[in-house]
Amino acid sequence: MTGQRRNGPDSREFPAIGPFSQGVAGVGVAELEDTATVRLALAACAKTLTGKAAAGSTQRRKRSVFYNALGYAVEQGHLGSNPVDRIQWTTPAVAASVDRRVVVSPAQARSLLAAVRALSGRGQHLEAFFACLYYAALRPSEAVMLREADLYLPKKGWGRIVLAASASRAGTAWTDDGTARQERGLKHRADNETRTIPIPPELVRLLRAHIKKYGTTPDGRVFQTARGGILQDSGYNEVWGEARKQALTPAQQRSPLGRRPYDLRHAAVSLWLNSGVPATEVARRAGHGVAVLLKIYAHCIDGQADAANQRITDALGTTESEPGPGDEGDADSEPAA
Repeated sequence: MTGQRRNGPDSREFPAIGPFSQGVAGVGVAELEDTATVRLALAACAKTLTGKAAAGSTQRRKRSVFYNALGYAVEQGHLGSNPVDRIQWTTPAVAASVDRRVVVSPAQARSLLAAVRALSGRGQHLEAFFACLYYAALRPSEAVMLREADLYLPKKGWGRIVLAASASRAGTAWTDDGTARQERGLKHRADNETRTIPIPPELVRLLRAHIKKYGTTPDGRVFQTARGGILQDSGYNEVWGEARKQALTPAQQRSPLGRRPYDLRHAAVSLWLNSGVPATEVARRAGHGVAVLLKIYAHCIDGQADAANQRITDALGTTESEPGPGDEGDADSEPAA
């Protein structure tokens, strides 16, 4: 069954894997009635495998997995109640919106794609992959599963992608075939549901050239490793890091600007919103709900501050020419009549 670990421990033994293995490996389920043992597991949720503090979103995700696992133990009669409910645990704060500092401009995006292409054998075959993230706002997990049958690539004008699958990284222990990624449906969508995304001529040309040069895998995937496998994040992240060094200034390299390939998707959605594309259409293309879209990209929408300031000024019934408190003594002010 998908999502179950192969060759795992007995169901009555706490799994000695992943984020919970530090300090609680091999603990019997009955021992999890002890709150001290549960605290050890929650403390492990707050750290990476290297022992460093994990990001707030990572902590929340690990805690959710742990909580659901214990909930299943309750359902099977191994525990009387979920012991996590007896633990006082402060949920870490998680940023709800995109940091606008990660968003690259169109010129910067083109420079980064050119830097990828300039890496020759290491990066040339990834130019179109990264371009899909920027021009079509695909998630990396969606781009790795893009197939030729999903594409309409005319010689002129706009094309389209009819997206049907994704493959998030789960780890070799958690997939049916032992690979790091497992194909599944689109995020936040029902099985077999698709998402249609119009793509600009620039991306159409890149995809046509990519397929002509590199072909596809036997099952039609557009992007592949040298051995025909599914692209892995470790590989394309390394290429992206090298491209940033080539395309960005030292100050920009130290900044969050385009730090991850995923930031190309953020740049795409931000560009669409700031170009005046209706939020409903942006949400449809990006695979978001409208409310979630506006919440996530609230800090990346430009051009509204001046209008908002003017509305507030109008409501206050003041004008810029009216002096404010403390302005009476300004050297450039006119004396009272």
